[in-house]
Amino acid sequence: MKRTGPSNPLLRNLIEEMKKASLDQKSALWGRVASDLERPSRQRRIVNLSKISQYAKDNETVVVPGKVLGTGVLDRKLTISAFQFSSGAMDKIKKTGAKVIPLSELIKESPKGKRIRIIG
Repeated sequence: MKRTGPSNPLLRNLIEEMKKASLDQKSALWGRVASDLERPSRQRRIVNLSKISQYAKDNETVVVPGKVLGTGVLDRKLTISAFQFSSGAMDKIKKTGAKVIPLSELIKESPKGKRIRIIG
């Protein structure tokens, strides 16, 4: 059976945009995030806020190639970008004063992928 990749058109467009940014800017970060998002949904990364809080530093930009869940406490002001967020995670992120940026906007803000940490 041939693997076809994600069927969600938004995800497919995002993956193509990341691959293009990776080649144009010679940035391995976007290529790695794109390959992680191409995985089947059952193998995609799922990260809780407690894990983000544990590994991220203050005022850092964090990318989760998958979904962010709301278990745990976020105690740092971060910029978090992911493909999906649970509603509980969004509420907790907004209460701490952290920012949520869609992956497509983060590619435009930081095309080279400098000072961005992948968690998951």
